[in-house]
Amino acid sequence: MRELVLAILFVVLAFLPFHLLSSPKGQLVSMRYSDPSKFELEAGKEGGTLYFVLNGDPKTLNPALAQETTSTAVLSDIFSGLTRLDLQTMEYLPDLAESIETFDEGRRYLVRLRKDVKWNDGKDFDAEDVVFTYRDVYLNKSIPNSTADMLRGVLKDDKDVQNFVKLIDRYTVEFVLPKPFAPFLGVLANPILPKHKLEKFVKEGTFMQAWNVNTKPEDIVGTGLYKMKRYIKGQLVEYEANPYYYEKDSKGNRLPYIKRRIGYIVQDPDTALLMFSTGKVDQIGVRPTDLLTLSKLKNTILYDLGPTPSTTFLVLNQNPQADIPKHKLEWFKNRDFRRAISMAIDRFGISMLVYNGLAQPLYGPITPANKPYYQEGLFPEYPYDLKKARKLLEELGFKDSDQDGWLEDKKRNTLEIVLLTNAGNKEREAIGNMIKEDLESIGIKVIFRPIDFNALVQRLTTPPYQWEAVIIGLTGSLDPHFGRNVWHSSGTLHMWNPRQKSPSTDWEKRVDELFDLASSTIDREERIKLYREAYSIIAEEQPLIFLATPKSMLSVRDKFGNYFPTVWGQHKEEYMFLR
Repeated sequence: MRELVLAILFVVLAFLPFHLLSSPKGQLVSMRYSDPSKFELEAGKEGGTLYFVLNGDPKTLNPALAQETTSTAVLSDIFSGLTRLDLQTMEYLPDLAESIETFDEGRRYLVRLRKDVKWNDGKDFDAEDVVFTYRDVYLNKSIPNSTADMLRGVLKDDKDVQNFVKLIDRYTVEFVLPKPFAPFLGVLANPILPKHKLEKFVKEGTFMQAWNVNTKPEDIVGTGLYKMKRYIKGQLVEYEANPYYYEKDSKGNRLPYIKRRIGYIVQDPDTALLMFSTGKVDQIGVRPTDLLTLSKLKNTILYDLGPTPSTTFLVLNQNPQADIPKHKLEWFKNRDFRRAISMAIDRFGISMLVYNGLAQPLYGPITPANKPYYQEGLFPEYPYDLKKARKLLEELGFKDSDQDGWLEDKKRNTLEIVLLTNAGNKEREAIGNMIKEDLESIGIKVIFRPIDFNALVQRLTTPPYQWEAVIIGLTGSLDPHFGRNVWHSSGTLHMWNPRQKSPSTDWEKRVDELFDLASSTIDREERIKLYREAYSIIAEEQPLIFLATPKSMLSVRDKFGNYFPTVWGQHKEEYMFLR
């Protein structure tokens, strides 16, 4: 039946692009982050409100602790870093920094700060905030965070940590590294935190509870474009422009142009589609299943941004500390078992049926958006073959001893897996049902259970790690080093077995070595070579079983000026305005 549906869909999709491109009501715009011709600013005007969708409630309002997208999406415009990524040039430029000088072959950075910056509560920003952020928070061993993961490969001991950041004067700080560190300017883009608001929590040892979701919005203090005005759980987050924001346009007008933003918390994509279709929100991420509906709307633009850098995958729990049966742990730790699962996944079917043909199979940890690291043919492929998958399981000792239709291991344990994903994500739910169908056809009993996203993240990332298999995704990162907390064995997001004191396998040890070596390699071509080797090993070992790469698409009301979306974010967001 699936083969028949795929054949029909393939014929239908052959005519889809022409329909969209010739539609008088919708305009399909092809744009990629590497196309600078699309980024030409025009004179804007102040005022208005942007209405948009947030996919869920935040788990925290503390940017140092935020790892899941539901939290980072809420916080991203409230905070800023010493640097920012220019999406036109794809280079890091000063942000809170006024200038950055490099000395000693990339081992020492002198950062001079802007003197016109205030926190959104009116307090002055200075070098003490920078030193507090890095020394007392990011490099605090009792505060697990992704910035520490980024720096762990270069700061090897307590001496390195102690020497890392130094206050020179009120508006100057110095960073000292024990060796060159190629992605350091990207690390400096992480949010700077207000010492006057958060120092007390560090001293009390309660930082992990600071700025939780019950914190008053006015207490969440940043230097970014906006400040939080109100948060109503399950309903909305309202923002107002930061009255002290430091950037101005060429005429001296304080940015951002749009002075108010309201993000509606909508977990159900169908509800979000309805809100966009009826004019209640101004922009929406496009699912392939929504494309025909959205192409018929008046006064909207569909943006095709190319393949997303995000990855979707199935992960099996290999953590010895996990609260799962030990015999399942032994299954999941076996590379050939994971390969058998990979062979039983119909990636082409997922690309066609779940994503309406607007996706392609994915076999490795990065997508075509990750230039220049992605390369065709870099990853070994495990084509969909149920017979080979079953045969491989049988070679591992699984067989249906009692003839009940389910395989058992050598100790007569039924081959049963509880598969989780986040409820409300229609694509992942559809993928889960397809995987369940195929795995059960080769004798693996699957209990598929979608649950709340934050509850899923809690299980996935914190003790007792009570999960067996999960379908989830990662947003991807421009520089491979910023995925170190996923791929390095010590990383907090090394999902299958996190926070290892030393690598538990030889292949993980080699990946650790490659990531650490690449981070200190300044030669661009050599860095690319090292990361490609690491990615190839990961694809070979299948700790995450990658599924498909959909296109990144966006629909927006045709009423905004300076609207420049890319797969990596909104370019020059502060200049966006309502016509």
